[in-house]
Amino acid sequence: MTNAVEPQRRVDFDSWGPYGLLAVGVVTAAGAAHAIGTTRGETYAAGALVVAAVPLQLCLGRARRNTPGPNRTSATLYFARWALGFVLSWLNPFFAFYAVAGYYSADRHLPRRLVMPGLCLTAVTMAGSQIGGLPPRGLLAWTCLVVVFGANVALVALFTRFGRQEQALTQAQAGTISELERTNTALQQALDENAALHAQLLVQAREAGVADERRRLAAEIHDTIAQGLTGIIAQLQVVANAPDLTTARTHLERASALARHSLGEARRSVHNLAPVALASDGLPEALKKTVTEWGERTGARAEFTVTGTTEHLHEEVSATLLRIAQEALSNAARHARPTRVGVTLSFMGDEVTLDIRDDGTGFDPAAVPQRTRGGGFGVDGMRARAERIAGSLTVESEPGSGTAVSARVPLVRDDR
Repeated sequence: MTNAVEPQRRVDFDSWGPYGLLAVGVVTAAGAAHAIGTTRGETYAAGALVVAAVPLQLCLGRARRNTPGPNRTSATLYFARWALGFVLSWLNPFFAFYAVAGYYSADRHLPRRLVMPGLCLTAVTMAGSQIGGLPPRGLLAWTCLVVVFGANVALVALFTRFGRQEQALTQAQAGTISELERTNTALQQALDENAALHAQLLVQAREAGVADERRRLAAEIHDTIAQGLTGIIAQLQVVANAPDLTTARTHLERASALARHSLGEARRSVHNLAPVALASDGLPEALKKTVTEWGERTGARAEFTVTGTTEHLHEEVSATLLRIAQEALSNAARHARPTRVGVTLSFMGDEVTLDIRDDGTGFDPAAVPQRTRGGGFGVDGMRARAERIAGSLTVESEPGSGTAVSARVPLVRDDR
């Protein structure tokens, strides 16, 4: 069987090597003709056969090119070349230089069942040349022919076995390489599809985030600013009906305090409406500023830590984590009254984690009402934010034992 991944050097040798070997045979045979007693008739016969060897080799090469692999035509031409080489070696043993080409091309021109017979015929020619020429003269010469022929056949069998093992190994390696190429192609396609899905996911998260911010802002206006304005109106109504100046001043001071508080809440809501901190800073710097400002505003001890190798994240990933941190800190300030809060941003291989821990009053997560799940605020809102970019969020808390919020999202780099 012909090797499907045959080395180019071997192909080149089979195409041009026999011509070179024929030339070497002609030169050496001509030089030794007088010493070995070659007759004029043998010289003429050898010359005619050398001339015939050239078109024969041309036909063999053409048959190989027209029909790759062993076939009947190439086998016939191989045995014709062997016969020509055998006769030339009979006339002059130095023509064995040409006959040796049969060793190198048997498996390229012969079917598998004929390879060994073809090699043995070539071994006969080589053995005859090695004992000094054919035919053998005397019992000793015949004995030498048999011994040398046996040695040639043994070497042929050994090298043929090694060659087939090498051929099988080469074919196996070629198959492995082809399989790896197919696997790499499939992997690259999967990576491209994954990148496209990530991009689509981030676009959807950005669109959903707009609606989330509207709902969050509406809830904050209702819970803080609207209630503050209602309180101011109530205090002013009392002032309008106050029986004396002292009572009126007292309620005016209350209305002024409510107005200042409502103004602060309005500013905070506007500040949180868009992650403006990310416009000039990366996520770690924006989180550090957020944590510092929160600590100054609440009076609690607030610490921020970054672990791992910092990466420049996609803007939607950064915005999502910043929003989660802001919401978690806001919830802690409103409900937990902590004295200490720790925020940790961790870059871990192909994902980013954000952990917010406090030592506040804590709560029972199972007992929290499912307020507007996915509505953009509270635990459900934080979880919805993380899930929109293929992440997750967990909350661990017990009454009196503080709260731990952990968000895990894919690490998507900003390639711009």
